Amino acid sequence: MIRLGINIDHVATVRNARGENYPDPNRAAIIAKKSGASSITIHLREDRRHITDKDLFKIARLKNIRVNLEMAPTYKMLKIALKSKPSFVCIVPEKRKELTTEGGLNLDKDSFRIKKIIYYLKKKRIRTSLFIEPRIQDIRKAKNLGADCVELHTGKFCNLYNLNKKFFNEFIKIKKVAQYANIIGLEVHAGHGLTYQTAKMIKKIKNIEELNIGHFIISEAIFIGLKQAILNFKNVLK
Repeated sequence: MIRLGINIDHVATVRNARGENYPDPNRAAIIAKKSGASSITIHLREDRRHITDKDLFKIARLKNIRVNLEMAPTYKMLKIALKSKPSFVCIVPEKRKELTTEGGLNLDKDSFRIKKIIYYLKKKRIRTSLFIEPRIQDIRKAKNLGADCVELHTGKFCNLYNLNKKFFNEFIKIKKVAQYANIIGLEVHAGHGLTYQTAKMIKKIKNIEELNIGHFIISEAIFIGLKQAILNFKNVLK
């Protein structure tokens, strides 16, 4: 079965809306793990709009929970990652005014810095992934930069599906790219915008080993609770 990573950023979004100390992302991480999540994903943004440094260091210290830190490709974030020592790091693009991550990394623009960041992370045995568009050329570049994994951006596919527009070509593109990445020795993850329905399709791609899901899970949790939302998603992925 595909592994399920749970992104708990939006627990912090709710907390920060009122400037309170609740709901606690740390508590969400513990519930997610007990509910069968394979890992916990948190994105420490440069503007700290949801997860904070305090959250990161607290969650990274939890026992028996693998933590996946999403971060921008900056040396400042590298220092924080090396100090907090998460299990994994996923390097993602970041724009200050975006509502959510809008696409994959530009591996041409940031290649030197990304390669250097990957080198230092792997030196500390932190598995490193790159969040990229489902394009063959980006898979090759990720391999050359030294990444262990790639996370394919599923946003376009999910948007087309949700709008009841033609999505099959985008699905085939993700499938072909995942197969190619597997052939050249990269582990493949996928994420962004996934729901029960779109995850049912993505799970059919045998080369994808992990899905990272956040906004939809937290949205469902408002109505049925975090534990049940995760259990429902695990049933979808069976």
